[in-house]
Amino acid sequence: MLKSVVRAVGAAVRVSNATVTSSVRAAPLRSSSGYRPKLFSSKVLTPSISCGCGGLHTEGDKAFGDFLTDEIKEEKKIQKSKTLPKMSGGWELEMNGTEAKLVRFVSGEKVTVTFNVNNSIPPNFGEEVEQGQQKPAEEEPEIVSTPNFVVEVTKQGAKHSLVFDCNFPEDEISHGEGEEESDIFAIREVSFQPEGDGDWKETSYTLNTDSLDWALYDHLMDFLADRGVDNTFADELMELSTAVEHQEYIKFLEDLQSFVKCT
Repeated sequence: MLKSVVRAVGAAVRVSNATVTSSVRAAPLRSSSGYRPKLFSSKVLTPSISCGCGGLHTEGDKAFGDFLTDEIKEEKKIQKSKTLPKMSGGWELEMNGTEAKLVRFVSGEKVTVTFNVNNSIPPNFGEEVEQGQQKPAEEEPEIVSTPNFVVEVTKQGAKHSLVFDCNFPEDEISHGEGEEESDIFAIREVSFQPEGDGDWKETSYTLNTDSLDWALYDHLMDFLADRGVDNTFADELMELSTAVEHQEYIKFLEDLQSFVKCT
């Protein structure tokens, strides 16, 4: 029972302590009335001969392109590395755009972990900066990607895979105290699904852990830990996801710049 209580102690406490890439992204300025002030007139410029696209170009487009140039430079300055960090434990990484798949084989079992970096940045619940003021650079919150992830365990000869839907809880809920290290991720749902099926079938029974007996939940967490999905894995997954998200963000800015400037 002590171990189960410990697991419930602040499952997300260490998420905010992960050492990851920071960002210079800022929220758009808005006037006191709630409307975003227009920075430039919409005067249409004559299409550039060097561009050759014959499309619409405005002063706002030019300013937007210049802003993106500076933004890309700043983001690349804080990018730790152009190569993605490697996962320990023999995990093989497969990338498909914003989706990442980690595969590992353990004594004849195949363990697959899938996550997507889209919408993986949790909202900032800190105090908002008053309009016209800026936070000192050292006070800028670090941006951490904490994606939901799915663990699929497949055994040879089995008709279905055992699938775990996991997440990094945002709320810091304390149920007690213990000496053991608490978990930084949680299991939300468990189900048997056809191997490799991306979408869960609604006709398959899904076990929700919200009202689950803690002893059973402990065994499920131990089952994952025995296959390499533990706190160390979760820490490294956050680091990998943060690097992927930042990489994709820079690529998006570069694509946006090319589209706006039509170069």
